[in-house]
Amino acid sequence: MIRAWCWSVALPIEADDSKASQVSGEAGKLEQLPGENIVRSERWNSENAAGALGQEPIQSDRQDAPSFEKSGEADSADSRGEATKPVNELNHEEEFERSWSDPRNTRVELPPVDINLALAKYYRTNEPLTFTRTMLWDMEVKKAYRPDRYIPSVVLKGSAHYWQQRAAANGAESFVRSSQQRLWLEPRERGLVLEQVFLNPAQQRATFIGAAELLDEGGNVLRAGKRQPLFHVEHSADGDESRPLNRWRIVYLTGRPEQKLIERFNLARQVWLREFIEIYIQQDLRIDLTRRAIF
Repeated sequence: MIRAWCWSVALPIEADDSKASQVSGEAGKLEQLPGENIVRSERWNSENAAGALGQEPIQSDRQDAPSFEKSGEADSADSRGEATKPVNELNHEEEFERSWSDPRNTRVELPPVDINLALAKYYRTNEPLTFTRTMLWDMEVKKAYRPDRYIPSVVLKGSAHYWQQRAAANGAESFVRSSQQRLWLEPRERGLVLEQVFLNPAQQRATFIGAAELLDEGGNVLRAGKRQPLFHVEHSADGDESRPLNRWRIVYLTGRPEQKLIERFNLARQVWLREFIEIYIQQDLRIDLTRRAIF
């Protein structure tokens, strides 16, 4: 296993009185469109940021995580038949740990990000902001339902769908989702990614178990793209309420460790907050964010 440590990190954050504050720099900018509650995100692509994944501009209005009465659309299917174990029979967290502990798989754990420290050191805001652990978990829940909104550098706009929602003990919930995502080692290409999702509010942990096949709401089989190995991802909130840490780890089911996948994360290291945190601050908290000049 490799721990791909990178910078990211508060001291009381400096507010910026500028009326037109926006994220800028290597990763691009977030811009409020006039007269609308819509934000356009323009970020880096694989040609001008070594190791980073490209993205297309995205427009999306503000949307909270859905209730259990609302179901997302299933992606298109091509046949009927048996598919991966149903989400209600899967212990997502145990499955992740089992795969993580298997030395044949490729494992990467990014360094925990001290969000307020990063904000104080590398950003200006148009009003004081102390980012809380409650905010971080709220973002993780919304991102689980709308990955195309919060990670547009990876997920194609409008391609994310969810269904088969179920309530679990202690306020937990599970569902399955599909999306078109950039391939890890071929970011110009995309493939269908199927995931079984478990949100654990007691531990503030989100677990995503990749699947080769899933059934849509009509019983049709969805098949994931085969141009990259299946992978499982874990996002979690850690630290104190006023000093939250964002944790992230991924395990690829490769059969043997793949150095190219590990190197992809080494190349992508940067000082900035991860894009989903920047987007949450701008779109959900309605706070302007400007990157400081650091070079």
